[in-house]
Amino acid sequence: MNKAKKKKLRKIILTILFIAFSAGVIIATAVNEFSGSNEAADLKDVHLNGWLLIPATICFLIMIFLEYGKYALMISRSTPKGTFSRRELWKLSFRTVMLGRYYDNITPAAVGGQPAQILQMRKTGKISNGMATAIPIFSMISGQFTFLLIAIPCFIFSGILFQYPLLTTAAWIGLLFFAFWPVMVLGTMFFPKPTAKFINLIVRFFAKIKIIKNRDEAVKKVEKEVADYAENVKLIIKKPGVGGWVMVMSFFSNIFLSFIPYFVLIAFGGNIDFGEFFLMTTAVRAAVYFAPTPGNAGVAEGTFYIVFSRLSTGYVFWAMMLWRLFSYYVYIIVGPLVYLSMHFEKKRKGRDDHQK
Repeated sequence: MNKAKKKKLRKIILTILFIAFSAGVIIATAVNEFSGSNEAADLKDVHLNGWLLIPATICFLIMIFLEYGKYALMISRSTPKGTFSRRELWKLSFRTVMLGRYYDNITPAAVGGQPAQILQMRKTGKISNGMATAIPIFSMISGQFTFLLIAIPCFIFSGILFQYPLLTTAAWIGLLFFAFWPVMVLGTMFFPKPTAKFINLIVRFFAKIKIIKNRDEAVKKVEKEVADYAENVKLIIKKPGVGGWVMVMSFFSNIFLSFIPYFVLIAFGGNIDFGEFFLMTTAVRAAVYFAPTPGNAGVAEGTFYIVFSRLSTGYVFWAMMLWRLFSYYVYIIVGPLVYLSMHFEKKRKGRDDHQK
């Protein structure tokens, strides 16, 4: 067997293994999250206001559109005019977002999304390595920063959360994790020396409680990462009209994401004030942010139970399952499909080139 055939066979095998792995992830997480739900009502007995799933789906689609709209804007403003056709631009943006979400949801603590997105953009050969790195980083920073703009006023000016002391505590801890990169990056850009001292102070604290072993090495690593992030953010901000629009899209993306579980809840007959529900959803999103499991599996269900507990016991399971479809399963289903489409597209292109 010649090298070309071996390479082709290897790609086919890897594609099959990749799909099998993705299917395994779906099955394993579903069993892990929803096994033991003996109190779930029989599906035939569930009374669902199905039309209310239409606004939930619309919110999801708007959120996704805003996410890949951010990438389309940043890519178009970071490459020479005419580099990508409109169709190519939106296709690349959609694939980049979906692959990022896929890897975020199958890797612990969501560490795999950005590297996958960076690689996806670099593979085009039309986006510089610097911008291919800057775009996912700025997307992440803008998402975290705008979530803080939403969450902090909610937590400060509302007393509802005092009914849930454990959730409140976890939410504030989660906000600290949310705030770390945006605060450090902005601090490095505008106040480099105080920020460096603050980083040193944090690392010294973690070293003292034995979480970090080599303090000096950790300080250098964090300072380098923060400096790299700051440089990447500057690359985007320097593009006229990009930074502000990306922030706006990130803000509304966060808003529409929090709307989805509300429509799921009332579709199953739940009754709760929208303002209270929005606050609780925001708190739960903050609380599960630092969960180390892939896709926050297990932790998300445990904390979101507070939100869905307004339903009768038999309906909680189905509401949680539907919500997880929007927030988790759709990405680990679509991710492999994106890879499949890329595989067939490459195969078709190779065949066309050969015929020429």
